[in-house]
Amino acid sequence: MCRICGSFATRATGQELAAVSGRQRHGGPDAHGVARGPGWSLGCNRLAVTGPTGGGQPYRLASAPGIVAVLNGEIYNHRQLRARMAALGHAFPDDCDGTVIPALYAEHGPGFVELLDGMFAIALVDLRPDEPRLLLAVDDHGMKTLYYHAAADGGVRFASELPALLAFPQVPAEHRDEALDEYLTTRTCLGRQTALRGIRTLPPGATALATRGGGLRVHRRTPHRSSRGSLGARDALRREVRRLVQADVPVCAITSGGLDSGLVTALAAEHVNETQAPPLHTFHLTYRGEWPGSEHGFARAIARRSGTVHHQVEADPAEFADLLPRTVWHLGQPNADPITLSTYALFRAVRNEGFTVALTGDGADELFAGYDRVRTALAAPPGTGWVAPYVASLAAVPSALRESLYSSDYRAFLADRGTAEQRIAGRLSSAAGDRHAVLSSFETFQRLPAYHLRRLDHLSMAWAVEARLPFLQPSITGLAARLPVPLKTGKRALHEAAQGLLPEAVIRRPKQPFLLPVEAMLVRGTPLMALAQDVLTAGTHLDPRLSPHGLRALFTAHLRRPTGTSAMALWALVVHELWRQELRALRPAQTRASAAPVLAGAAA
Repeated sequence: MCRICGSFATRATGQELAAVSGRQRHGGPDAHGVARGPGWSLGCNRLAVTGPTGGGQPYRLASAPGIVAVLNGEIYNHRQLRARMAALGHAFPDDCDGTVIPALYAEHGPGFVELLDGMFAIALVDLRPDEPRLLLAVDDHGMKTLYYHAAADGGVRFASELPALLAFPQVPAEHRDEALDEYLTTRTCLGRQTALRGIRTLPPGATALATRGGGLRVHRRTPHRSSRGSLGARDALRREVRRLVQADVPVCAITSGGLDSGLVTALAAEHVNETQAPPLHTFHLTYRGEWPGSEHGFARAIARRSGTVHHQVEADPAEFADLLPRTVWHLGQPNADPITLSTYALFRAVRNEGFTVALTGDGADELFAGYDRVRTALAAPPGTGWVAPYVASLAAVPSALRESLYSSDYRAFLADRGTAEQRIAGRLSSAAGDRHAVLSSFETFQRLPAYHLRRLDHLSMAWAVEARLPFLQPSITGLAARLPVPLKTGKRALHEAAQGLLPEAVIRRPKQPFLLPVEAMLVRGTPLMALAQDVLTAGTHLDPRLSPHGLRALFTAHLRRPTGTSAMALWALVVHELWRQELRALRPAQTRASAAPVLAGAAA
């Protein structure tokens, strides 16, 4: 697990590469490596997980001359691939998973990515006598993010984190006009787009190729799903957990108190107990004091049932106003989910206790239709119009309130260009396939990577912790694809798998997201409210797409009578404005020049 960066078809100085690497060194504190030549560069900050005594990056092999590669992630089938490459004459200096990449590329070309089982973002430069080229690739679900900027002159620059990419002085830091509406409509920017113009992420399951003068061409691979259908949900998940719990560094599990992480915890503990290894450690985050929605009782019950060493991490709400700006910086762009702050605090505790790898239950809700909004959409009778209520359920701020918060110029701009709500509803309405297939595709390949996986990746790696996701392994995604719709809807298959493994109270409890109780915390006299008032009333730097009058009205209504809707709206706006402050600090001259959205002619 690492942080990677580089450039192609353009020059990058050693000073520039040092600045880029410096901004993401928190995710790779164990080693630093750079390779560069005329028109190309590759860099890596390494978090040593597999083969920690070896694994120097960038990777080069004597048996694959002219091929240089860097890897962020884990290749779980690297031992099998290494044996196949060794049989073809390749020799490897160590047992690190990424060392096999140059050999795989030498034998299979860009198609080698299809052989990989794991989570990864890869950058590879082929410098052999034919035309030099760059390959970028990410795993099928986008578990490891790769940001890139393709310039008009053909130059490509990339990094694992957005603030790091902006350390290349040639990469612009310009606000994308539509992004504010997208963010308040869906809680983040979905798909390949980011909040900045010209900066994108590789979509899930993508391979991109660039040649000098030829630009960057991105194509999507066919998702890798296991066709083996003999295992049920419990046995398939058991196999994946047992694979992922193995590492050359200490491993723990995140136990929220819900079904998904509970299953991962129980199966990991089962394996540890059978192998007579030291007990599994589990981590659960709660908040100091009494707050609604606490799940710590359920998490303790799972830990007791599984025989783990349980860590109940009590975050102090008094420090949240200080933690939030740091959380926003690590995210790189706005994400309105309040659990971002909780996630940051949780992985801080995991790292402080000496753990480098953590298993989580992320991905189960998307694969097994666990969200209430999906079940409601699936249950809507034909002809009743399920799309509009579903899209509305994604929002951080409801449509009518969003409109009252926008400036008149921005409302005119959206009237001319169309709103994010309209675009998403249009895509869902026109998508091919039955309702379940349309929803599953959107949740899995649009919302999951942008909203959940980027958050998990960035905030775990902020503390140099590798998060592993058993539910997103090919055998589980293949199983979910094969199951009849009634069996996977509402995670019925997982409820059945949990029988005898988890306490009945956990199996029977309604779905509850891992949450931060913002309605209770964002009230008069709290540090978070003081931060909100400070950030959102600084008129000189307020986003010109927002209406000062609309913000004042929101504050007045919330202080008079706090509601979940107004608290969530304030939270989302605070996160957005903190992000703009961080962006100004990163690139002050450029972001001042581009602070106003390019709305000229929007209403013409």
